[in-house]
Amino acid sequence: MTSQALFPGFTAYRLPTPDGQHIHALTGGSGPALLMLHGHPQTSAIWHKVAPALARHFTLVLADLRGYGDSAKPAGDADHVAYSKRVMAQDMVSAMQALGHSTFSVLAHDRGARVAHRLAADHPDIVRRMVLLDIAPTLAMYEQASDAFARAYWHWFFLIQPAPLPERLIEADPVAYLRDVMGRRSAGLAPFDARALAEYQRCLSLPGAAHGVCEDYRAAATIDLDHDRADRDAGHRLSMPVLALWGEQGVVHRCFRPLDEWQRVASDVRGHPLPCGHYIAEEAPDVLLADALPFLLDVTPSA
Repeated sequence: MTSQALFPGFTAYRLPTPDGQHIHALTGGSGPALLMLHGHPQTSAIWHKVAPALARHFTLVLADLRGYGDSAKPAGDADHVAYSKRVMAQDMVSAMQALGHSTFSVLAHDRGARVAHRLAADHPDIVRRMVLLDIAPTLAMYEQASDAFARAYWHWFFLIQPAPLPERLIEADPVAYLRDVMGRRSAGLAPFDARALAEYQRCLSLPGAAHGVCEDYRAAATIDLDHDRADRDAGHRLSMPVLALWGEQGVVHRCFRPLDEWQRVASDVRGHPLPCGHYIAEEAPDVLLADALPFLLDVTPSA
């Protein structure tokens, strides 16, 4: 696949899921397993600036979420079950098991971090440690949605409209959609390597990609909230160590209190904002590594 050019020495896999779909992943490095999950409207190519350093310590698995990249893009259903974060998390458990990893840590951004949250909630014995980038919990963000948030994250409310309206509009010009969504963030398009941007554009133009993206968001606004409320009502909290990092120039920082919200759903949480916008791994890779690497290695960074 095109993304392999960004990750020399990595191997591509097509990994089965329990419902007969497949997950595309690249693997490389050595050491304990680290699953890395991207966000919207991107692919696992987001990790190209941090992968070389992380691969010196971990066996990396860079997976494309279902509906994204070169992973399967199944048709959605009326209840959006096929794109629930519960199903998307199970995709990753199955993919990691197929690669021989029974336990692993997770580094995840944006939509991938929402999958990681559900993965950790549903499979607490599998996830060792978790780094979540530039999100607050989905339920908190919907329940606290303000005018400022809705204007900044307009795509949350556009993508959940009934099919095929948003799909048709994205498919009319997927490259323009991607460049508008990413380019309107605080840093514009400047942080993105041309090869990575071309990969995002290629993948969003694939058949079924627009539908997969929309179904991911439709699930987040419906069935995922039901699962999150059930956890809250039952008093379930994440037990593994969690590091929450977010961009101080981003919407999450401006509209929410991310650390407070993660501390409501997890028992061992630390975190703080970073001097960048939403796309942390591409805008501030060295800053991200300085925080994430010691946490994932469970070591105290030097002063």
